[in-house]
Amino acid sequence: MDKFLAFGIVGLSTAAIYAVIGSGLVVTYTTTGVFNFAHGAAGMMSAFVYWQLTIGWGVPVPVAVVLVLAVFAPLFGLLFARALAPTQGLGDAEKLVMTVALLSGLIIVARWIWNPNVSRTLPKFFAGVRPIHLGPVTITWHQALTMLVAVAVAAGLRILLYRTRTGAEMRATVDDRALVGLTGADPQRANKVAWILGIELASVGGILIAPTVALDASQLSLLIVSAYTAAIFGRLSNLPMTFLGAIVVGCLESYLAGYLPQNEYLPGLRLAAPALLLFLALLLFPHGRLRGRDRKLSSVPLPTVNGSLVFGAIIVVVGIMLATMLGEANLITYGQMFAFAVIALSYIPLAGFAGQISLCQLSIAGIGAVAYSHFGAHGQWWAIFAAMAVAGVVGALIAVPAMRLSGVYLALATTAFAVVLDRWIFTLPEFHLFGLKIALFDQGSVELVGPHLFGLNLDSTWKITIFSSVCLALATFGVAMLRRSRFGRRLIALRDSESAYATLGGNLLSAKVAVFAVSAAIAGLGGALYGMQLRSVTADQFNLVAGLPIFLIVVIGGLGAVGSGFFAGVTFAGPLNVIPVLWPSLTNLAQVLPSAGGAFFAGGALGEGAVAGMRGSFVPVLRDKVTGPLLIGGPIVLWVLRLNDVINGWLFTLGALIVAVVARYWAQARAPKPDVEPEIPVEWWGVRRDWRAEDEEVLDRAVTARS
Repeated sequence: MDKFLAFGIVGLSTAAIYAVIGSGLVVTYTTTGVFNFAHGAAGMMSAFVYWQLTIGWGVPVPVAVVLVLAVFAPLFGLLFARALAPTQGLGDAEKLVMTVALLSGLIIVARWIWNPNVSRTLPKFFAGVRPIHLGPVTITWHQALTMLVAVAVAAGLRILLYRTRTGAEMRATVDDRALVGLTGADPQRANKVAWILGIELASVGGILIAPTVALDASQLSLLIVSAYTAAIFGRLSNLPMTFLGAIVVGCLESYLAGYLPQNEYLPGLRLAAPALLLFLALLLFPHGRLRGRDRKLSSVPLPTVNGSLVFGAIIVVVGIMLATMLGEANLITYGQMFAFAVIALSYIPLAGFAGQISLCQLSIAGIGAVAYSHFGAHGQWWAIFAAMAVAGVVGALIAVPAMRLSGVYLALATTAFAVVLDRWIFTLPEFHLFGLKIALFDQGSVELVGPHLFGLNLDSTWKITIFSSVCLALATFGVAMLRRSRFGRRLIALRDSESAYATLGGNLLSAKVAVFAVSAAIAGLGGALYGMQLRSVTADQFNLVAGLPIFLIVVIGGLGAVGSGFFAGVTFAGPLNVIPVLWPSLTNLAQVLPSAGGAFFAGGALGEGAVAGMRGSFVPVLRDKVTGPLLIGGPIVLWVLRLNDVINGWLFTLGALIVAVVARYWAQARAPKPDVEPEIPVEWWGVRRDWRAEDEEVLDRAVTARS
């Protein structure tokens, strides 16, 4: 009994921290309509700033606490308010992209400022004071402080939100900003107050939990998973239920640590327990309409058959060029672009066509890599299809329980699935299930070899690079044809309205299972290709945080554009690797670029995406009789010069860029200038020019404005 009480106290103290962090998440969501995936990253940054002040610079603890909570946290909250203000009128996907961009960016910035290879710890509050003894239970003053803070936060939030005018303004703003403004309130001020308060609570939780864990950017940021669970218990709106959820999570972690049997299979279960509980809470609890949900949807481009074939041929040519120009070391680095492109392509049918937001695609790619390593240990060609099948089955299994989830809830469910894989499944040693021996990463790495295909042994990096480019070309063409098919049109209808799709006779379960399976199979192929390129991979290369930049780059390219897969692969393995080589001091800055680009996209700066803009710029160039041959022949001539060592790789790259720029501007100069129609007074419409259908609406607006 004494042991049970002791672990209960530990669980309650941890629950108090989760309650504080989770309540901040609920406050920002309830008042702004934005579910902040970067909430934990904000607390992580505050914890690091607190460490810098106290340990790094020797500032007294009381002064450091005041500086963090009274200066840094409010300013950080205003930064969040300003960064997320452009998403107020946007849909769920854009809001999600912005907060995911902030999460990924803040983790990278923290690693940039504070070297992750240096160990950092923080002392607990009142560590030198004798603990409190209540019978058989011992309570440290740090534990007592956390529980007192949680109680104070609960009481303060209740009073603020339901007993003050400011709280009423904060809750009303998300539903109708214009209507709130008519009452004399200031919606922008209410939002700023909400963000300051939310980040303040995240900072309090970060400072309180930091002494009990290692100061690691990713670990501290992903502790938010436990707070997510608490918030889902409260259905993102009910603070008392959020605190109850925090108690459940905190005590579950503590009792698992105390009573879980000691063997090699279960330690990861304790770490994954909050994510498992989050997944179950999402499935079991009813969810109301997402606050501030907007149904603005972007169009999905319809690729042509000929255009898709040409694009596939370009991908293969790029693969051949890289394989013949780069040495072994560079080819391992830059040849990864095709594998990353395949993984990125898996987002297109799932998120771009069907509107199902998933953050676990890289984790599923890890399953594909593991499956191929075991099925294709001796280069069996069929192992590629077996890996895709295994990944596809996993994707289908995710789809079935996630059937009733969408938007942010689905993103949370796939995040929980990725965390469970990271913390538990991928760490398991070899085990047997129903008589089958199952080995994942076996607490280490897995080796992969190229397949034997059509009598060829793909045993070298250049052969695997070309093979990967062919796989990407085929997968891209397949996704393009999926978009043109009846099933593709049904997926877009599913994205537009699930209820309407079901009302018209569509089967939601089969559609979601199918698209999840197809997307997962593509991701599994990408994971297998990635493993072949590197020859050996570990579980850390497929974790949740590593997959966020890929998702963000796909978003920058355009979720509905089939070419976004290749765009993401080239960007992720190209510039992000080239910049550190040319300018080593900009290594960390290069890693922040996907987050910055994702934030700009969510704010509307990139419109329909970078791929749509590039297509609009270069398709006319290819169709022009003069600039088309220049754009195609220029790189080929430079390639021949590179193969004969007349120029080096850098000159080839620079020359290809120059050819592309010159061809584009030349095509623009050659294009016929559109005839400018002279302005005709309104009274002569229908006389000096033909009457148009939109003229009546224009006249009605003009008459209404004058009256």
